[in-house]
Amino acid sequence: MTPTDSAPLIAYYGDDLTGSTDVMEALSGQGVDTVLFTALPDAFQLARFRHCRAIGLAGTSRSETPDWMERHLTPALAWLRERGAALCHYKTCSTFDSAPQVGSIGRAMEIGRRLHDQGCVPIVVGAPQLRRYTAFGQLFAAVRGEVYRIDRHPIMSRHPVTPMHEADLRRHLGEQTELDIGLIDLVMLASDELDAQVEAARARHAALLYDVMDPASQAAVGRQLWRTRAPGGSFVVGSSGVEYALLAEWRRLGLVEASPGAAFADTFSNPGPVERIAVVSGSCSETTARQIRWAEAHGFDGIQLDAARLADDRQAEAELATAGNRALTALAAGRSVIVYTALGPDGGLAKLSGEDGAHAIGRRLGRLLRDLVYSQRLTRVVVAGGDTSSHAIQELGIQALTTCLPLPQTPGSPLCTAHSNDPALDGLQIAFKGGQVGDDAYFGRIRNADLD
Repeated sequence: MTPTDSAPLIAYYGDDLTGSTDVMEALSGQGVDTVLFTALPDAFQLARFRHCRAIGLAGTSRSETPDWMERHLTPALAWLRERGAALCHYKTCSTFDSAPQVGSIGRAMEIGRRLHDQGCVPIVVGAPQLRRYTAFGQLFAAVRGEVYRIDRHPIMSRHPVTPMHEADLRRHLGEQTELDIGLIDLVMLASDELDAQVEAARARHAALLYDVMDPASQAAVGRQLWRTRAPGGSFVVGSSGVEYALLAEWRRLGLVEASPGAAFADTFSNPGPVERIAVVSGSCSETTARQIRWAEAHGFDGIQLDAARLADDRQAEAELATAGNRALTALAAGRSVIVYTALGPDGGLAKLSGEDGAHAIGRRLGRLLRDLVYSQRLTRVVVAGGDTSSHAIQELGIQALTTCLPLPQTPGSPLCTAHSNDPALDGLQIAFKGGQVGDDAYFGRIRNADLD
């Protein structure tokens, strides 16, 4: 199938769920109708969203092995390629955290390059909208208002599973693939000879990393991504910086709404506050820890689970029952609740060994949240933690997500609308929050639908 006027502009696979909703927010917030499927859809589900110009598929590859990727990522990317989109995007976290044996971006790049029979794969990581920047191949990311080189970032350099110890992204990827990776740096992006330099680099390298520092460099990258796409569709790797860069080019070409502000106003209406929400969190991020503490200080009931017991098949049910009863009591009294496994990087998943335990925690938190929705008829909920979200949604009976309300002040984890065959879950408003995303008041903002 080749791209046509009716084919999607882009199809993407998110390496975790929160990253997938990040892309959905970036596109839908600027006038591109987008659906995110939680698994390969059937014909009926696909037809329901045939109007969408972007199609996403939420995955778990960020927490999986290279062998898992060969077995599961390969058919997923092949299915996306069959959608006929102009570009097929393997979406990574904007902090690019990965390792040779866990969440290997290098292996994903090899698979996509092979499926598309593509000589050179573009890589775009910088996204100024998320305060992520790449300069001369080095990645920088902000936290609490200060920008750090990623290997000195106070959170990502200490990630419990994939700590970032190398800021040079070509060196970082070099530990995951033997593919030769070139660079289009900021100086080249400002050159009058950019097109020729890109063509020469594409001929020499199997992959090509593009710097992105500001709106000008981002727009230049978007033009190159669109200009160099193949007639049958091309493969690209990177963060939601891919979509932000393309949106600038699509607006320039008149393919999407020229005014993103107008598109936002026409597409979204604020659903308003709700009395109570339920949050489950498997995040080990200090950012999430601050958000939990803020919520507890502002009327949320905090309920801490023992991560080791929750991961243990013999003890999990008792641990869930205790937490579930406490959560039900609070919700019945009209209070919001947060059930969490850690307050920062020194607890929770960081204490576990092996991916099976971490995956089990995500699934069990999802099951707990589903039970709370059923019993209390909740209309709005949150899952915190990228890996947690990817596994929790498998228990929630949700087939697809669309954007309910972007949060411009905390981009990356919008409030979504769930689409499900289960009437109790269809229409549920749900947010999936990455560990590093959001200000301290994030959970309060979701409860109150606060855009200020």
